[in-house]
Amino acid sequence: RPGHGPANFSHADFQSNAMFSKTFLASCALAACALEVADAFVAPTPAMARLNVRSAASSPLVRTGLVQAASTRPAGRTILFMAASEDHVKQLKECKQALWDLVDKTNANPIMVRLAWHDSGTYDVNIKDWPDCGGAIGSIRFDPEINHGANAGLASALKMLEPIKKKFPLVSHADLFQMASAVSIEHAGGPKIDMKYGRVDSEQCSPEGNLPDAEAGDNGKYGGDGGTASTEDATPGGHLRKVFYRMGLGDKEIVALSGAHTLGRAWKDRSGLGAEKTKFTSGDAVARKDGKPGIGKAGGSSWTEKWLGVYKSY
Repeated sequence: RPGHGPANFSHADFQSNAMFSKTFLASCALAACALEVADAFVAPTPAMARLNVRSAASSPLVRTGLVQAASTRPAGRTILFMAASEDHVKQLKECKQALWDLVDKTNANPIMVRLAWHDSGTYDVNIKDWPDCGGAIGSIRFDPEINHGANAGLASALKMLEPIKKKFPLVSHADLFQMASAVSIEHAGGPKIDMKYGRVDSEQCSPEGNLPDAEAGDNGKYGGDGGTASTEDATPGGHLRKVFYRMGLGDKEIVALSGAHTLGRAWKDRSGLGAEKTKFTSGDAVARKDGKPGIGKAGGSSWTEKWLGVYKSY
């Protein structure tokens, strides 16, 4: 969770011959970004028209304005699609450029990734109906979800995106959040993610407790009985497995996504972890991969020296 506190996980919690090979760990950060932040947690979610901006102009979605139910969708799942139009595609393309300009000016890459993850990371693969299943449905913009403990500090990201949403009304909040994350990763030197759009917004907030805990609670355990399924466990590894398995992901995805902590900082007023500032997060630090000055708000603790860039060094 970029911008959030790293949990105290030991390698012993995730022992696997393949998972901790030297090559795999070296590529964790890149793998975290290569996973489609928008699609990894949303592909099973029925709120996508599966619209690819680069090929949408010739798509039947644009020509007819209708969407056929995909045969790859899980049986018994309620399907909800957003119809596409040429105006919609045009706004998606222009929105992407506006987001690029925003992160280039503000260095808000990490918090945009965190916003997208926290909106999508509520997904429960065992719940068949939308929006009960959670996922990238844009509900994080509403109270009480935005005020969940795990979402501390994300209201500022929503505020930064308000002018862009107003300018491009055809782009759903759910798509906007995921696009902002993908653009932020690409801007930081990560891969250009092949995104799909057409997510439908929901006003139904996901219950608190679906996201991972950074530290154990007063009872010495991680997680709890909140959320759509219990994530409580005496070990950080067991807790993470309960969180990610609920999304339909496995141990490899847990390790890869943990690498996303290399982008951004831990803040004490968000996760309870992190120094007031370090030599890598002071106002005069240069953290961008392109070498340009500026880091946004000074302070916090980073995992790496160049924490506004995507590297393989983690």
